[in-house]
Amino acid sequence: MGGDTGVASHSRTLQDKHILLAVSGGIAATESVKISRELRRHGAHVSAMMTRSAQKVISPLAVSWGSGSDVLTEWKPEMSQLGQFDGVLVAPATRNSIAKHVNGITDSPVMMALAAASGNGTPILFVPSMHEDLFDSQVTIDLIGDLEKLGHGVLLSDSEEGKRKQPDPVSLVAHFSNFINRAMNGRKRVVVTLGSNREPIDSVRAVHNTSSGRTGWAIAEHLHRMGHQVTCIVGHTSSQPSFQLPDVRVDHSSEGMLEISLELAGSSDGPHAWVHSAAILDYIPESSVGKRPSGKGKWEISLHPGPKHLERLASSVNGSTQIGFKLEVGTDYEELEKSAQKLLEKYELDAVIANLLREARGNSPIRCRLITPDGKSTDIKTQIEMCESIECLISTIVPNSNE
Repeated sequence: MGGDTGVASHSRTLQDKHILLAVSGGIAATESVKISRELRRHGAHVSAMMTRSAQKVISPLAVSWGSGSDVLTEWKPEMSQLGQFDGVLVAPATRNSIAKHVNGITDSPVMMALAAASGNGTPILFVPSMHEDLFDSQVTIDLIGDLEKLGHGVLLSDSEEGKRKQPDPVSLVAHFSNFINRAMNGRKRVVVTLGSNREPIDSVRAVHNTSSGRTGWAIAEHLHRMGHQVTCIVGHTSSQPSFQLPDVRVDHSSEGMLEISLELAGSSDGPHAWVHSAAILDYIPESSVGKRPSGKGKWEISLHPGPKHLERLASSVNGSTQIGFKLEVGTDYEELEKSAQKLLEKYELDAVIANLLREARGNSPIRCRLITPDGKSTDIKTQIEMCESIECLISTIVPNSNE
């Protein structure tokens, strides 16, 4: 959609999905415009419905602008509230609207839409927003429990300023995407390693390699939006994710990241897939305690080989899908692909994302190459395409174990 109501495409994780945004009363209804547009940024077609109390907080005209469609506020003969939706987002969900739904009251188009969606098994996510005192009452606790018994999702935020506020629109839509996409076939438990390592030379100095973590965050976010259960093992980064991922474990050292990886690999519900995007230090300095005084002249630092994560994990991954990364500097495409094939063969990986440094920095029309064991090399032009290619591999390859 063009013109003033158009939005930029951030992903296709909700592509062609018809989403109902149900807006009930409460000050959080003012966020409906931003939520509508964020849904559309990920490919959703948005239909919006508003209760009468919601219309006292924000006008239907504003929500219509955000959703790119007319807003249903009154009963109409075509009964569009009974249409088929791929998911329903109730944001904000007041206690009044939750109580009506739990008790089967259909006194407005919104409540009838929720009853119909519940009846036909459409995923519904409620986002409660209310004062903390109201939220903490036993009645509210019981109502939220009743929602979960009905099979609906409930997204809760932490208490802030004595209120349960809605999460920000980016976080809310990301978790809504995960909620409706987790029913797709091929959803997996996935570990994404990202960032770089930082190793001490003495108590105040360190060496580290270069990786912002931006690519790893993008992959993890995409996989989460697509309904996978994602764990991030994070080293040193200079970037942050666009929303809070549910399982992030941080250790800047190579040994620390490896220890977390081995622990996850050996767990009873270990990962089905690994995305090894972290830049692991190949050489680690010998550290000394205390601070070396300034002005002591030449300082010779001894480096020794660091642990090879892929090698150390090989016996523990138990047939999980593995995708590696290969970055080369000062070479050409042919040598890059040869290096990637060697990495594939040595560790029996399912794919390698191969980059020249200028491509990783965005100075090329090619973002990267996807190298597979059959010798095929596929040029990937954008980061979205890279994330989609990784997700396709993870969702279609059947692991040998860990099911």
